Amino acid sequence: MERKQHQNGRAGLRALASGGGSMCLEQTVSGDDTPYPYEVIKESADFLLSRTKLRPKIGVICGSGLGALAEQLEDRDIFPYDTIPNFPVSTVAGHAGRMVIGTLDGVAVMCMQGRFHSYEGYPLWKCAMPVRVMKLMGVDQLLVTNAAGGINRQFNIGDIMIIKDHINMQGFAGDSPLRGRNDERYGPRFPAMNNAYDRTLRQKTLELVKELGLQDVVREGVYVMLGGPTYETVAELNLLRVVGVDAVGMSTVPEVVVARHCGMRVFAFSLITNMCIIEYETEAKASHTEVIETATMRQKDLQKLARLIIKIMSEDGYEAGDE
Repeated sequence: MERKQHQNGRAGLRALASGGGSMCLEQTVSGDDTPYPYEVIKESADFLLSRTKLRPKIGVICGSGLGALAEQLEDRDIFPYDTIPNFPVSTVAGHAGRMVIGTLDGVAVMCMQGRFHSYEGYPLWKCAMPVRVMKLMGVDQLLVTNAAGGINRQFNIGDIMIIKDHINMQGFAGDSPLRGRNDERYGPRFPAMNNAYDRTLRQKTLELVKELGLQDVVREGVYVMLGGPTYETVAELNLLRVVGVDAVGMSTVPEVVVARHCGMRVFAFSLITNMCIIEYETEAKASHTEVIETATMRQKDLQKLARLIIKIMSEDGYEAGDE
């Protein structure tokens, strides 16, 4: 059964003082550099909670071309992003722009069909704002997927890389989704990131991929996030290769940083949709079309892997704060 939700939503918000001390919310597309206060995030969470009977403990973020997993959910409640108060909206091809809440193999899950990127004009805190909404809805484990370019020459197009660590290039430049005043209701001022991608989940998944017949295409490696929307230069890619990067993309890190700040357990994987061009003497070009085509080709395998990870998460009985 599928239920679609409709309400006059807001892509963003500006809080304006009005008579009697109340707040009125004005629509904006991308907002400014001031993160939403706790009460605004709670408004988004309460909106969703009041319109679904499910109480998911697992969240999923689907990257470019990877949103088909949400179509597998049963008893779905569907919320287009522009109907959710204070929510951003997706502008990239391959991102449907919907929050889907349902069950997968009997497990309650909330799934983002499409994410937000800094190159769309959103500050990093807003790119990761949905993770805080998930947190306030009771989610304590997060599965993050993305499409990425392969730098490691041992990888092939169509491989699936389990992320064991990341390099936060925008963090190097002084930008962070946690920049600004810290709210202790989410987490500490200085969260650790040394086990950002849960070791136990990674080990269990690597042990079980043989049962799915994916042992020849599942890898493990280091992901780097660049700001985009331009693809990387040859010089940039060779620099990244020297420092140990296996795959490069334009997302994921802000969401993971905020999830870890909130005490969530995180698992993430990249679909290698193209091999990065690290030689000057070539006419080849990276393209978003190639990204979508590879994601479409691998849909069934990605869904099998996601189901396995969600099964492992649900059986572990993890709750935020268990670490």
